[in-house]
Amino acid sequence: MLLTKKKPVSAGTLLVEEFLEPLGLTQTELVELSGLPRRQVNELCRDCRAITADTALILAKVFGNAPDFWLNTQLRADLWAVMNTPQQG
Repeated sequence: MLLTKKKPVSAGTLLVEEFLEPLGLTQTELVELSGLPRRQVNELCRDCRAITADTALILAKVFGNAPDFWLNTQLRADLWAVMNTPQQG
């Protein structure tokens, strides 16, 4: 995995800007399609919650892509954050 100085797009931003908005879906419609709790969908969209393996499976089923797509997006953002956060101590 190649990491750059530029912050990668977050999984929540990707969910909203590349899936929900182009498809004309609301968070409420995603809740209905996925069976995920409303709070979880909202927190994902606001980048207040990370994509987990079970959520990746659900999103992949809803959007017709692979769970790895969602997990890799989350992993890239997590690694970038760790590598670009000043070390304490």
